[in-house]
This record gives sequence, C-alpha cells and structure tokens, in this order.
Amino acid sequence: MLELDLQNASSAANLPSAEDFRRWCEAGLRQRSADSELTIRLVDEDEGRELNRTWRHKDYATNVLSFPAEIPDGILDIPLLGDLVICVPVVEREAEEQGKPAAAHWAHLVIHGCLHLLGFDHIEDEEAEEMEALERELLAELGHPDPYADDEPAAGNLS
Repeated sequence: MLELDLQNASSAANLPSAEDFRRWCEAGLRQRSADSELTIRLVDEDEGRELNRTWRHKDYATNVLSFPAEIPDGILDIPLLGDLVICVPVVEREAEEQGKPAAAHWAHLVIHGCLHLLGFDHIEDEEAEEMEALERELLAELGHPDPYADDEPAAGNLS
C-alpha cells in the first residue's frame, strides 16, 4: 500500500489531481513489494531554488529533487521512502518548451523521482540507460510517449 502525503506550497492553479500523483507514484514504485510512504511537496521557484542551492549547491530551481529517507535500521518501523520536491513553474515551462503534454511531463518527473528514492541514478551512462529504459516502460504503460525520444542516449539531464 502507498501512503502519499501531497503538500501544495505552490501558487499555481492547474495542478494534476491527487489521484494522478498517486497513480504515477504507484507506477514508479511497482517493483517494490513492501508498503511505501512518501511526501511530494509542490513548490514555486523561490523554494525550489533555495532547496537546490542548499542540498545540491546549484543556484537555480530544478524540476524535481529527491530526498531518500535515511533512517537507521531498528529506529522506526515505518516504510518511509523519502520526499520529492517538484518545482511547478519549472515543470510547466519545460513541458511547454519541449512541446510535451503537461500530464506526460508530470508523470515522467514523478516516476523519475520515485526511482531515485528506490536507489536508481543516472550519473554513469550504464545507470542512466537502465533508469531511462524503466521510465520509458512505465510511462508507456500509462499511455504516455517516450520522454527521451528527442534526446541523446543517456542524457541524464534530470535531477
């Protein structure tokens, strides 16, 4: 079972529904058989920039930040995966600039973030190829197009 805490700290009006976020998280976490708890916080650029600067030392707002829970074994008996922070204006701008349907881009970034919480990464080309292949598969199952169709292989351009 998935327990999702959806926090909206954004001033944006046209956001995906809570059910959309749940469906995208369930897709991204489907290879995990255990219960899962995570938070998705939707933010504006100021908060997104501050978090990116604080945690990644990059002075700009990025689309999605993943914060895996680091709970020592035996401390808490909860299936807490961590937090995703999604910068709404960046997601909206990227979808428009890339000519992608907004729902497809949102789905991609939520799945991408969930995979990071599970330990996937895209720093090395081989890891990026594995992660991107899984993203393509999950998005296709949800009826969304390949998010990397116009990119170079293993672009690794997401956070």
